[in-house]
Amino acid sequence: MVCGVKIRHLYLSPGHNYFGHHGLPSGRHPAVEVAQIECVAGHGVKGDRFFDFKQNYNGQITFFSQEIFDALCAVLNLSGKSPGAARRNVVIEGVDLNSLIGAEFDIQGVKFHGMAHCAPCHWMDEAFAPGAEHFLQNRGGLRAQILTDGTLCVDK
Repeated sequence: MVCGVKIRHLYLSPGHNYFGHHGLPSGRHPAVEVAQIECVAGHGVKGDRFFDFKQNYNGQITFFSQEIFDALCAVLNLSGKSPGAARRNVVIEGVDLNSLIGAEFDIQGVKFHGMAHCAPCHWMDEAFAPGAEHFLQNRGGLRAQILTDGTLCVDK
């Protein structure tokens, strides 16, 4: 279990805005903030665009750091932006996400395997502001596989 972690936001998006859009305009599918998400082992997050995307996909669920989002807003002088603009499923605080790459971990009774860093792409400059892609290098989040079924809820 990862101690001291708090879930601050949860997001689902039914469609891709950036993935597969190279050379095309971004999509307009909203990242919908929800109070809970259903994690399905080996498949992904029910209702999300990557659910059953492909077998053994390393991004069945994605995590983003609240602390990194706050730092991004401070450095780029952003206000009124949502961490949902990063298009990650779970925004958490209290853990260095890079330390979970290659590790099995548990949050709210659901088990995950940290697979890879969520490398930011040029779309981050559109989603947040110019300079976001550069700022998020090596701190863009975590891609993980879901090992057990369960529900994640926003901590109050």
